[in-house]
Amino acid sequence: MKNKLHISKKVTALLVYGRPPLIFGGLCCAIAVMWTHNPVLYTLGVVLLFTSMAFDLVDGWFAARFEPHPTLAHLADRIMDKVVYAMIFPLVAVGMMWRLVYITPDYHKTDLFHAIFILILCVIVLIRDSFAHFIRGFTVGRGPEPENSEFTRLRTIVAAPVAALLYATAFYIPEGPPSKLYFWISWLGNLPLKGLFVIEIIFLVINLGSIAGYCRKYGTAFLNELCLENDRLRRRILSFFPNGLTVMNAMMGLLSVWFAHQGRIREAYLLLIGAAVFDKLDGAMARKLGLTEPLVGVDKPPRFLLGSILDDISDGISFCIVPAWIYYMILSDASESAIAGLPVGIVALVYAVAGIGRLIYFTIDTSPIPGFFKGMPSPAGALLVVAPLIMFSQASQDGTQSIVFWGYLCTGIMILASIAMNLYPVRYLHLGRFMDQRTWFRQTSIILLLVAVFSPYLGYICFLYLILYLFSPIVTRQMLPPTPSQKDG
Repeated sequence: MKNKLHISKKVTALLVYGRPPLIFGGLCCAIAVMWTHNPVLYTLGVVLLFTSMAFDLVDGWFAARFEPHPTLAHLADRIMDKVVYAMIFPLVAVGMMWRLVYITPDYHKTDLFHAIFILILCVIVLIRDSFAHFIRGFTVGRGPEPENSEFTRLRTIVAAPVAALLYATAFYIPEGPPSKLYFWISWLGNLPLKGLFVIEIIFLVINLGSIAGYCRKYGTAFLNELCLENDRLRRRILSFFPNGLTVMNAMMGLLSVWFAHQGRIREAYLLLIGAAVFDKLDGAMARKLGLTEPLVGVDKPPRFLLGSILDDISDGISFCIVPAWIYYMILSDASESAIAGLPVGIVALVYAVAGIGRLIYFTIDTSPIPGFFKGMPSPAGALLVVAPLIMFSQASQDGTQSIVFWGYLCTGIMILASIAMNLYPVRYLHLGRFMDQRTWFRQTSIILLLVAVFSPYLGYICFLYLILYLFSPIVTRQMLPPTPSQKDG
């Protein structure tokens, strides 16, 4: 038994402390590749990175069984994570710029945008790590270990594979040795930009969601002490976090238009999903931080708040203007005469106006129903109308006969969603809060989304999911809270 425990200690130490030397070896190989353009060094560097990735996936299992000092082993694993990410992600950002200049000098604007996007992604990864370290240091000294949210667990799982994949892409050297190993590695280094953007967007949303999760759970605790019980100062500082997420909502919407303009409807849809995630997180964070409650000692609260104005503007951009814009761009370029005769411009304008009208009603409504929306919420409407555009775009690229069917269906869904968003007597379940209350539903939705993202059926799965939500009031109306008259009766 002692011999087995001794072996487990050695294996754990190797897996936990062996990753930084592997990453450092990959760093040296990357520098040598940039200097010599040697494909053998490129192959060696990628092998070191993927070996480190394998260590990262199993070291937690061994560390949990490091019985004599489980806490120390667990902390050591986190420290090694920070050391590894502090080396690999800046290296990847440099490598993407290097590849742009030396490997593909005739690059397009999309390639340049991808390199800039990687730079932003790497900065956010490092900010997330520093922020998580700060939160843990504050909360551990004052209570239990911070809980891991779904975003935090996902980030821990996918960070090492994404780093290894980006390394293989950034330092790719063509025309390597004729070996099977190089063949597989070079295949990873030559992944199409569409696939890379999908992976990177998901990773970006996971990192930002992890930051938001930490703020939501532990932001109030440390700011109460930081602001010395000055509630007004505390609110001003705290409002930065939900307002930042609200701005990210609008940025995701605008990026979605850019991708749609490039014909990348799948990526545009993923960015709209990201906008919907940020729309959920900013409101949840504001409520969790107590920013929606009136300030103590203030008789008359301000009529207009910066957060509310930003939220309305961001929702109007991402869920009203952007879907209408994408619909107009995609269908107005269709060459089929049957689709060219559709009033595309009018339908897009009607949807945008209907969506903005729904947001105005939501803002001025004085009798909201807890846990429910009056009319279909605008984020769901946006995701519903853009989902069939993925199939339309694919049919247009393939030149199939179904393009006319999808064109008419997209137009019909735009009109149907415009009506559903403004059917105020119809009550729609607040999916965000329902997910918070029902863990099984949240986990099922996340798994379904991940399956859809990494399959060719993203549009079909999301469209079916949202069609079910469109007609969900038929079932969920039984969940409505009783009215005052029903309570009295």
